[in-house]
Amino acid sequence: MAIGYVLISTAPAKEHEVFNKLNELPDIIELHPLFGEYDLIAKLETEDFNELGKIVVDGIRSIEGVIDTKTLTGIKF
Repeated sequence: MAIGYVLISTAPAKEHEVFNKLNELPDIIELHPLFGEYDLIAKLETEDFNELGKIVVDGIRSIEGVIDTKTLTGIKF
């Protein structure tokens, strides 16, 4: 199991539209709006880190209105 947190910047006035599209992705288990440098944060759970990367590149970054992402991977101690 791979866990990732994706910080997402959107184009101005596209926050709601991007939020709604992200809610359609089944691997996103949490999604929250933010104030500050990034507009949204998404928590993903996938089978492995390759799948996580594929979702970020093919799923999240392909949504119209997404202009930047930063992905942080989680581990278990």
